[in-house]
Amino acid sequence: MPKDHYTLDDLRNIPRRHDSFVGIDSDGCVFDTMSVKQKVHFHPLIIRYWGLEACEKEFRACAEFVNLYSRFRGINRFPALLHEFELFIDYPGVKESGVPLPKLDALRAYVNSGLPLGNPSLKAEAERTRDPELIRLYDWSLAINAEIDANMEPVPAFAWALSALELIRTRSDAIVVSQTPEQALVKEWNLHRLHDYVSLIAGQELGTKVEHLQTATRGKYAADKVLMIGDAQGDRAAAQKASVLFFPINPGHEEASWERFCKEGYAKFLDGTFEGAYAQQLAEEFNGLLPEIPPWRR
Repeated sequence: MPKDHYTLDDLRNIPRRHDSFVGIDSDGCVFDTMSVKQKVHFHPLIIRYWGLEACEKEFRACAEFVNLYSRFRGINRFPALLHEFELFIDYPGVKESGVPLPKLDALRAYVNSGLPLGNPSLKAEAERTRDPELIRLYDWSLAINAEIDANMEPVPAFAWALSALELIRTRSDAIVVSQTPEQALVKEWNLHRLHDYVSLIAGQELGTKVEHLQTATRGKYAADKVLMIGDAQGDRAAAQKASVLFFPINPGHEEASWERFCKEGYAKFLDGTFEGAYAQQLAEEFNGLLPEIPPWRR
């Protein structure tokens, strides 16, 4: 019977059935959800809540760069929003347009607070400070969750990702490692009947991706027996910070990446030949796909 909620104790106490462990990102990695989730659901609500209709085209350029086409792809929604607004304020023509520019002090302070970034901590901060910008941020975040839950059409998993999940569960313990809210993750994995492929679904409520990996694996697995699979630089950074291996799912080439994982990457991980030249080759290909500087600033 699939669970609909996971705790830190669940994460700490995942049963060890194999001598290797795989953490798997969800949005844009297993499911081809990134574009539709951002363009159809996230971005229109940001425009509405901050009154940016007069510069919709300019804001969408910034938001799509951050969330889909850059090294910031896949980061938590709150630092993503901060970076979108920072780019938007300096986007050519925006200041001259007269559109009300977003106020960033409260958002920046929250992002840099060290708190676990999610609706529970944001609600507490909004109630503590009564800051109107934090209240707006919290209302928007709740609206995003409700919008996606009510209106986002199901998006199937990549075909080769399904093959990979079949492979992984025969030889490794596995969990979902994501910064998406738990409710949306659990709904998606249960809807597509993929919950049995993983021991646990870790969303933003259980901390960062680094914390997910460290909490689940510390003292249980050798470092070279832990692998993170993801489609964003944040996934790679989490793997590096947790001192584990990383296999990239290249944006725009997801099926080919999963096929490569099934046909060579997973075997190299299991037999100890992943680290070194092979991992470096993967990293170089991945890094070339996700720039840090937007095209209008180059």
